[in-house]
Amino acid sequence: MNSVIYHAFSQKDAKEFDIQHPGTQRAEAFVRAFLKRSMPRMSQQAQDDHLQRKAVVLEYFTHRKQKEKRKKSKGLSAKQRRELRLFDINPEQQRQPQMIQAKLLKADLHGAIVSVTKSKCPSYVGVTGILLQETKHIFKIITKEDRLKVIPKLNCVFTVEIDGFISYIYGSKFQLRSSERSAKKFKAKGTIDL
Repeated sequence: MNSVIYHAFSQKDAKEFDIQHPGTQRAEAFVRAFLKRSMPRMSQQAQDDHLQRKAVVLEYFTHRKQKEKRKKSKGLSAKQRRELRLFDINPEQQRQPQMIQAKLLKADLHGAIVSVTKSKCPSYVGVTGILLQETKHIFKIITKEDRLKVIPKLNCVFTVEIDGFISYIYGSKFQLRSSERSAKKFKAKGTIDL
């Protein structure tokens, strides 16, 4: 059965169906010419080698791009680092905000000029004077008019100016006696509200 289906056309059948009977040399020449047109930059030996080992896709021929080797950047040597003074820190940049906060929290504010910047009670806002006495829940302040004002720490924000540095004191978080405050170690807490 196979021999009936799979056999070469005879000369008579080829003329009858209008099929040219190609010779092996002619077919080989056609394939070589087609490959040369499809892959123009490949040598004859490379084409033969390519055909024997794997299937060839003839539609698109892409050129392989050579990957450029990236040069790794070398770090600075110890001598160069010393010359550039990379590890020398300026005194202005050595200030530690945590240390400043801890020192301000432990500071004795008696005699400091304190003003109320925010408060839930609007009559307290803008009161400025010298801090006379501090208790657990209140500040006693003497104003310019020689009047003693008693201002609660709760729900108030106070400002103190020390050497041109304005510090905000949230009274709700500051409800301690000054003697307890100087001995206590404070931890950073989350939200700050009035």
